[in-house]
Amino acid sequence: MSNRDAVDGGDTAGAFAGRGGDETGDAEAGALAVVCGLPGVGKTTVAERIAAHIDGEILRTDVIRKELFGDPDYSDAETEAVYAGLIDRARERAADGDAVVLDATFADARFRAEVREMGERVAGSFDLVAVECDEPVVERRIERRDGISDADFEVYLHFKDAFDRIETDHVVVDNSGDETETFAQVDGAFGGSSVDDPTDRDA
Repeated sequence: MSNRDAVDGGDTAGAFAGRGGDETGDAEAGALAVVCGLPGVGKTTVAERIAAHIDGEILRTDVIRKELFGDPDYSDAETEAVYAGLIDRARERAADGDAVVLDATFADARFRAEVREMGERVAGSFDLVAVECDEPVVERRIERRDGISDADFEVYLHFKDAFDRIETDHVVVDNSGDETETFAQVDGAFGGSSVDDPTDRDA
């Protein structure tokens, strides 16, 4: 079930509050949605649905990493560069009036804080969506997916231990069930209207 969690002094105005645009002074600044969660939970499925609602471009760390590093080693320094690039690209697009959806693990609370600060300052609105999924479902999906991500189930387990608890207001989407159930949660959070279904279920 999708729900909003305001935790430990998080933004009690709530997600989907339409804040932002302060840095540019432009009322037409683009919306920014951040989709986070462990590898294999279905972030891309959720990100595509959100992008359809807000007419946004999806930016993925998996893609940016391979643009920046031909043979990625997933070191801390490399990850710093990838998230810096992701946030810079999102800032530019939002300031230019374009909606953007970020699809990334965001396991480190520091990266989430950086993108929230940027989004609330620059974007027309800022929304954080955490995707969750039952572990046996994740394992099955990872085994059969074929995409740009290099993450296997061992990587999922690593991030499960390393993922910093989300201490700010956010929406949770449970992607353990079927596509219809997942889309209904996203649709409810983003205004309730239906959109064309994305075709990639197992990203």
